[in-house]
Amino acid sequence: MALTFTDPEYLWFLLVIPLLVIAHFASLRSTKRKALKFANFEAIERVTGGEILSKNLSLLIIRLTIVVLFVLALSGTTYWYSGPGSDFDFVLAIDASSSMLSADFTPNRIEAAKIRAEEFIDLISPSSKVGVLSFAGTSIIEQRPTESFSEVKKAIRNIEARNIGGTDIGEAIVTSSNLFTNPERAGVIVLLTDGQSNVGVKLQDALDYIRDKSVIIYSIGIATEAGGSYLGNVSLKLDEENLRLIAENTEGKYFIAKDVQSLRETYEQIAKITETRIKRELSLTFFVISLVLVLIEWVMINTKYRTIP
Repeated sequence: MALTFTDPEYLWFLLVIPLLVIAHFASLRSTKRKALKFANFEAIERVTGGEILSKNLSLLIIRLTIVVLFVLALSGTTYWYSGPGSDFDFVLAIDASSSMLSADFTPNRIEAAKIRAEEFIDLISPSSKVGVLSFAGTSIIEQRPTESFSEVKKAIRNIEARNIGGTDIGEAIVTSSNLFTNPERAGVIVLLTDGQSNVGVKLQDALDYIRDKSVIIYSIGIATEAGGSYLGNVSLKLDEENLRLIAENTEGKYFIAKDVQSLRETYEQIAKITETRIKRELSLTFFVISLVLVLIEWVMINTKYRTIP
């Protein structure tokens, strides 16, 4: 979060604030001297409501606020904050090979990944388009990029592990990149897998294919320290080296999720990385508020805080 100013030179006018405070209390002393000239204090009490002299602090605060707001309006104040980026479209590429049935995550890897992927959808800009792809030995487009997040979540829930041999991460990258159709928006592939690319398109060929496209890949390795096992088969190990290579070659980032909590945090981090700086122009707001306060001040000085002649 930050404040910027289009015309910061106007901020020098804030230096008049101490002068206004001095003038306010000097005026009070002058009013006091005038009040002492009155012989009829009962009349003064009727006029002032029981106070011969009021410090009028409320009036001072209002006047100072008017000055501050008016100067900020003249300075072109802009408030910047981070929010969901609207310049990104996403494809969630989820490994659906049979190894994702490993139960080292609850209830298993693929179900944990699907739950966290749905949560991720709620963290990104509603103007982003999101597609879903599952892959094992081949890739299946579950949902083409759409702004209908309900359809995206439905597609995620419908992903099932399949017994097609091998894991083709290269094809998943190529197919995912082809789903981005708007050259004005960066494409982000969130690639989640628990294994190695051991069939199909070579990883380097896939990276060469997307080199000239505005595609960023955030790769997620999902596995416990010992690796998972499924259906009594041998232990599976994650290919972290290539997942890191994929991310680094596309200006993305590699994450390792070793449990359900770290998987949730990984998706949250990716959502934050794809946030953008959003600006809100405050000059008009400050100007309107200052005008309202001027009106309030006018009412006050003509009623409760009117000056004794």
